[in-house]
Amino acid sequence: MAGVWVFNNGVYRLESSPRRRVLVHLPSGEVVASYSSLDRILRGLGWERYYGGDPELYQFHKHSSIDLISLPKDFSKFCSVHMYDIVVKNPNVFHVRDM
Repeated sequence: MAGVWVFNNGVYRLESSPRRRVLVHLPSGEVVASYSSLDRILRGLGWERYYGGDPELYQFHKHSSIDLISLPKDFSKFCSVHMYDIVVKNPNVFHVRDM
């Protein structure tokens, strides 16, 4: 659980942290703010869209590996778990930063 415990009027309550995380493309310094920008960057790295899986996912695969990147169709559900998956599968290309 991320956040801070606050004691007020005899009650403890967890307040969530106001920071959010972003995926950064290191060579350009670009913050990935949409799937269209992520798609452009991944295609430049040799990734291709994969259409054979779950229709609720936005997926990429690379012919030179067995890796598959699976992301939710809705970009608003794109979270740090998905970001770190991209970072691990593309070492030295992406980084997750706190904003």
